[in-house]
This record gives sequence, structure tokens and C-alpha cells, in this order.
Amino acid sequence: MSISTAPLFNWLDHRAAGVLLHPTSFPGPYGIGTLDGHATRFLEFLSRAGFTYWQTCPLGATGYGNSPYQSFSAFAGNPYLIDLDPLVAAGLLESGELARLAALDSARVDFGAIWTHKWPVLFAAAERFQRNPVALPYGDFQEFCASHCDWLDSYAYFLALKDHFAGRPWWEWPAEQRDFEKAAKSPLRRKLSARIFAHQFLQYLFFGQWRRLRANADTLGIRIIGDVPIFVAQDSADVWANPDLFLLDPVDRRPTFVAGVPPDYFSADGQLWGNPLYDWPVHRQTGYAWWLRRLAATFDLCDVVRIDHFRGFESYWAVPAGSPNARRGSWEPGPGLDFFRAVRAAFPEAKIIAEDLGVLTPEVAALRDATGLPGMAISQFAFGGDARNLYLPHNHVPNCVLYPGTHDNDTTRGWYGSVDELTRDHVRRYFRISGTEIQWDFIRAAYASPCRLAVVPLQDLLNLDSAARFNTPGVPDGNWEWRYNSAQIENLEHRSAAYLLELGELYGRLPEQEPAV
Repeated sequence: MSISTAPLFNWLDHRAAGVLLHPTSFPGPYGIGTLDGHATRFLEFLSRAGFTYWQTCPLGATGYGNSPYQSFSAFAGNPYLIDLDPLVAAGLLESGELARLAALDSARVDFGAIWTHKWPVLFAAAERFQRNPVALPYGDFQEFCASHCDWLDSYAYFLALKDHFAGRPWWEWPAEQRDFEKAAKSPLRRKLSARIFAHQFLQYLFFGQWRRLRANADTLGIRIIGDVPIFVAQDSADVWANPDLFLLDPVDRRPTFVAGVPPDYFSADGQLWGNPLYDWPVHRQTGYAWWLRRLAATFDLCDVVRIDHFRGFESYWAVPAGSPNARRGSWEPGPGLDFFRAVRAAFPEAKIIAEDLGVLTPEVAALRDATGLPGMAISQFAFGGDARNLYLPHNHVPNCVLYPGTHDNDTTRGWYGSVDELTRDHVRRYFRISGTEIQWDFIRAAYASPCRLAVVPLQDLLNLDSAARFNTPGVPDGNWEWRYNSAQIENLEHRSAAYLLELGELYGRLPEQEPAV
């Protein structure tokens, strides 16, 4: 495949460093990280240590499995992240109502307990606000609803219906509610008006608190990298309200094909993700309007967007619905460069990272190079082979984002302790190290790399083992739960910030200084 065109994007033009951390991992008293003072303290640490970027996982409301990559909406924020203390100060909650949340484990997120205890508190605040709309520091509620109506109305109604039907997926609802157009005219909508209002109000809180946090980040010189999964969850407001945009059966509106990846060296069965696939010709006919709205919503929250599974824009693995695994399927063409031309026209200054990990074909590499988007490299993938491994530092290219590991990898300390001795020996000989401080060895290598952006998971800065791993792909339980504590960030502030600042200076990764006027 040959694509002869000047790159569409060329934004990663200076060296910088960042930290990967999802906000559910912040410390705090109510069982899960929120957008409170601990978030601000984390940003202050980034600034003191010479970082430019904070990277998160997707910020959406999570569904089955609590994965931020399986959200009820590609547009909405996660209500679990709402800081409750401002609602107490505003008289919408009483401190005693938070007692059960305050009693939860502070070391890991117990999503079952959060679901049981936080939703009633959030709904109580929404009910009181509906009765008495007190002034809150997040702008006018009605203006917020009007400015986000293109997704907020269907999302709030979708969740109200899920609540009404005991959490069942939308394709198990009665026929009238399965059809979005019919559901919009159903008398049930009026009956559920209070719950619809509640979900709208919770989005108002999330967006208001996030914007205040982002303003703090901007003041400190920190830029936020968001995350957009290429696919959306089947049980989402996106699919329910926009069935024509997906490959669904016209009668029962169930997927005809689902997403995954074929068998490879790591998995004989491939990976069956199960997400519905896009009807790309329909998207093309609309000028990719839904995707452009999605990206606009994300850029409203973040400075940079990482798009997960970039290769799916060149071609994607379509697995017949109902298949037990991903062995049987076919490669189907994605929208290719035409999609990114539309993105470039809508967002000329867009800053996007292409998640291009895995086995890439020449066609996928050509598409990435034609877009000009930086790809990704993982240090943990570099060792155990020969000098041709593209993830080894001597093979890095500047237009790339380097990670010791991502949210899907073990911590560096955990990885090093679990690999075979030949791989550990390769690491030690390559870096000329003893391996006794392997996390700092990988961090220094990331700073020294030609890759213009180096992003380090907070777990590696804290030198944590596999118990702090955030996600293990293919394992259904125990993911997304890790949290750090205030003592750990204090230790970083006092013992590591100056060293990280020195690394930034040595390797040219300190934030760019504004020119003097």
C-alpha cells in the first residue's frame, strides 16, 4: 500500500515527559479517587518534577467489568469521580450520609461497594437540587444541558431505562424501549423524568469539576492526554440511540459481526472483544459526523487524545456474532486516510497519539506515517530477542511516545521479577546495570530515548511490584482497583521530584518556557 501525501499532523515537535495515572487511583476518603484536592496535589507534584503531561485512561461511565474501555457512553463522564465534599458544603448532602463510603477500603477500589453506596448518595443530591437548585460553582445547569443535548438527553434516558429495568442490557428491554425512536415517544419517558434529571445533573457535576481541575492543570503547565477506545460497548447509549452507525441486524438490532483480533503467538484463540463494528460507509456518507462530535467532546476535556487500536482504521478483524472465540473472522477495510482527512479539516491543530502496538502490517505503518501521528513503544517488549527488536532504544524514532509499560502491563519491577533469566540478562547487559533498581533504569532509559515523549506509570515512580498492576488483559476480576496513598505521593515529593527534574534537564524534557515579552 502506497500513500503519497504530506503528513496530516505534525504536533510532537519537542521533547517532554509525562505520568500515566487514572483518576480512580487518587487517594481519598470515599472508596475511590475523585476530582478533589488529592488530584490537585498530584498535578502540583507533576509540575515540581518537571513533567509536562498527565495521561489518563478513558473517563467515561463504566459498565460491565468496571473497565474504562467499556463505557455506557463515548461522551459522558464517570459519576464515580465526582467529589462529594462540595455537595455537602452546598447543602445537597449531609456528612453522615457519606459514612458508609468513608468506611470503605482506601487501598483498592471495591466497585461493588461503590455501586451499592455511592449511587444512592448521588441520586439524593440530584433530588435535592431538583427541588431546590442551589448555586454551585460549575455554571448554569440548564445551559450545560442545552450545550450537551446532542448526547446528554439520550444518555440520561438510556441510564434511567437501565435503572428501571434492573440493569439489563438494552436489547433485553421491552420492544418499545429497545427502539430508540419509539422509546423517545413512550409514556415511560415522562414517568422516569426524575431519574433522567438525576443523570443529567451528575454529568453537570462531573464536567464542572473536571473543568476546574483542568484549569488548575493549565495554570501549572500540565497538559492532559485523554484516551478514546476505537470501539464502543454494545450496551451503550451510543449503539442504542444510533443503530444505523453499526453493523446490526435490522430486526433484532443485535450485532452481525463483532470486534476482536485473530490468533497470534500470544493467543491460539485470538481475542474476542465483542464490541459492535462500525458501518463505515454510513459514517463516510455523513462526513464522519458522529466521530467528529466524539472527538470534539474529548478535546473539550483533554489537550491530547490517544486513540486505542489505531490499526482498526486501516483494517479490522470482523468475527461473526455468536462465535466462541476469534479464530474465525475476516479482515475488513477501515476508513483509512479519508477519516483522518476529515479529522484534520475539523481540528487543524489536533494532537493525537496512535496506539499502534502489536503486529503491524506495512499498510498500517503506511497509514500511520501518512497521518504523521506519533505511535507508541513499550520498553518491556524490547528484551529477550535480538538487536532488531523495534522497541530497543537504539531503534526508537523521534515521532513516538515511549512507555516502560502501560495500564495493560505489569509494573516494571513486577515484570522484571517474572521474566526468565535470559531476558533479565539481556536487560542488564544492554543497559550495563545490576538490575537492583530496575524501575529507575527503565525510567532513565525512557528519558534518554530519541522518542520525543516519555510517559511513566506512577507505579514505576513508586517502585511497586505486581500487586499494583492496574489491568491484566483477559483476566475478568481484580482489574482497575489499584490506588496509591498520600504517604506515597509525599515520599515522591520529598525524595524523587528533584531527581526527576534533573533527568528532565539532562535529557531535554523539561517543559518549554514561554518566550519573554
